[in-house]
Amino acid sequence: MSIFISIASYQDPMLVSTIFSAYNNAQNKNGLIFSICDQSDNGIQVNEIAFSDQIHYEHVDPLFSKGPCWARHRAQSFFNEEDFFIQVDSHTQFAPGWDNIFIEHLEKISAIQTDDNYFKKPVITSYPRSFKVLDFEKGIFSLNTGDKHTQIITYRKDSLFLKGSFSRQIGIPTKCNDITHAFLMAAGCIFTKGSFVKEIPYDPNYYFYGEELSMALRAFTHGYSFFHIPDAPLFHLYTDTSNLPRKLHWDPEDDENRAIKWTELDRKSLNRLDNLFAGKVEEPMNLGKERSLNDYALISGIDLKNNIVLDLNKATKSNFLESLDWKISPLKQ
Repeated sequence: MSIFISIASYQDPMLVSTIFSAYNNAQNKNGLIFSICDQSDNGIQVNEIAFSDQIHYEHVDPLFSKGPCWARHRAQSFFNEEDFFIQVDSHTQFAPGWDNIFIEHLEKISAIQTDDNYFKKPVITSYPRSFKVLDFEKGIFSLNTGDKHTQIITYRKDSLFLKGSFSRQIGIPTKCNDITHAFLMAAGCIFTKGSFVKEIPYDPNYYFYGEELSMALRAFTHGYSFFHIPDAPLFHLYTDTSNLPRKLHWDPEDDENRAIKWTELDRKSLNRLDNLFAGKVEEPMNLGKERSLNDYALISGIDLKNNIVLDLNKATKSNFLESLDWKISPLKQ
């Protein structure tokens, strides 16, 4: 089975380590196809990598970069009917057997049959556990493997409808040891069938705010359903360390020479999110018709069309999702 691995990287010294971690820790190495959009001053030497024939690589001058969604959209352009799709950030480490773990969970979920087909198109997502860099040159990292429980993503209580339709989201640790339903996505961990790339292509018009929420609602209304799993086999570098600094797209040094500044890209992104929920975005970047925003409000406690919080507990606490039987459609519970 083949897995299309989408990686958008911006001035990230961890990119090569991420590629090798994915490859070395996979059970089926030959089935991996990497697609990388590397926005950096100095590109990597892909031809020196032993499995370079499995890597689609594009190097972009940071001056011409338009943000993470733009880069993820470019990375998806190399999709070639692979069986599965995973999207990660360029500062990620993989657990041994990560590919089989994701596939087995996805197949377990999709085996559930219900009259509303809620489990037909599952997406596994989460904010991965963290890791620390102990010795970058030697590739020595400390992975946070201690907490194997399921982590749930909710809206942040202090950031509901912070900017128009946009609300911040947050990962919440639990003591749950099983799969749970979900209603939000994390861009740094998306695993699903490869057909997702064609049905829900990345919209390059978003910048940072609005990326995850727009993807989640587009996917949900096209019939995709979200799930969190215990002991998710990815680890993410959440903070820069003193010995491994990493530039961000909006750093003044990189932004000052761009024709379009990040603030303008951010403004357009937030406007597009508002337009999405108002039904004013063109195909194929619009909402689907298999489910409605009312269906989403039922399980999330959020009315995105009217910017109203219907149920604060559902929207911001993990206990609602933890209480649901994951083998039954949340629209029926």
